[in-house]
Amino acid sequence: MATVSQPVPEGAHITVCEVGPRDGFQIEPAFIPTAKKIEIVNALFAAGLRHMQVTSFVSPRAVPQLADAEAVLAGIDRPEGAVITALVPNLRGAERAAGAGVDAVHTVVSASETHNLKNVNRPIDASLREFEAVCALMLRHGIRVEGGIATAFGCPFEGVVPAEQVARIARRYQDLGATSVGLGDTTGMATPTTVRAAVRAIRDAAPGLGIGLHFHNTRGVGLACVMAGLAEGITHYDASVGGLGGCPFAAGATGNICTEDLVYLLNESGYDTGIDLAALIAAAKLTQDVIGRDLPGQVIKAGPRLRRYDPGLTATASG
Repeated sequence: MATVSQPVPEGAHITVCEVGPRDGFQIEPAFIPTAKKIEIVNALFAAGLRHMQVTSFVSPRAVPQLADAEAVLAGIDRPEGAVITALVPNLRGAERAAGAGVDAVHTVVSASETHNLKNVNRPIDASLREFEAVCALMLRHGIRVEGGIATAFGCPFEGVVPAEQVARIARRYQDLGATSVGLGDTTGMATPTTVRAAVRAIRDAAPGLGIGLHFHNTRGVGLACVMAGLAEGITHYDASVGGLGGCPFAAGATGNICTEDLVYLLNESGYDTGIDLAALIAAAKLTQDVIGRDLPGQVIKAGPRLRRYDPGLTATASG
């Protein structure tokens, strides 16, 4: 029997996981100084964020922007209750993460064979076999594993990705000991319809496995997909400060849904995030200053809905 979804009730707590320091910084053309990365992470924590993907333990040759992973983790202020995660592509990365004091690691395999070959140069099943050792190591260290599935809602090379394929990978992650899976919308191909299909397929194939959603705003429907996720009972969403982000190995990729925009939507919809929107906007402006260009988020420009303006400073129509 197919799983029947229950929407998230109003007033419930929604976990917002900030991924900008990893997913955003990795694609920037210029190296962001370690001290500036630490400053941004600390500002995001000060705004109330308690889940953050701070960095990635990838090869510095592949992603030189994150070559300072250990230094960043050693330098940040960790508030009580914070959950620090990092992306690990392989066993070597997992060994580095275990020594850096993370609370969880995030692995990634693509739901499409072509994208997995482009992203990590191996077939899907080979990636999953390699994660056996990663998961075993993390479990020995008491570190949670979050299984990431890229191109979960469509592939820029193959097109449609069947929900059953996503569910198969999710079940494999569950068998390896992962506590949750994160569905990645790598090039912004998700729609409310594909979100519903993927979530329901996973719940049928891997009962009890946690599900998080990671949307990009490539086609402008990222927040609509969040609303679809809420209707399916999903309470964990990734977002990136200012709307930074994008996969360097996927044609047409653009930034993630923006953290400030997501928090604004959730707060205005009656959900609890524990995040101070004004402080978050300040952190986004700090990030924008460090990056050195305007970021695509909307709330950073407009402010909250009830922001007040001085009528005396606004032009009056004439004629």
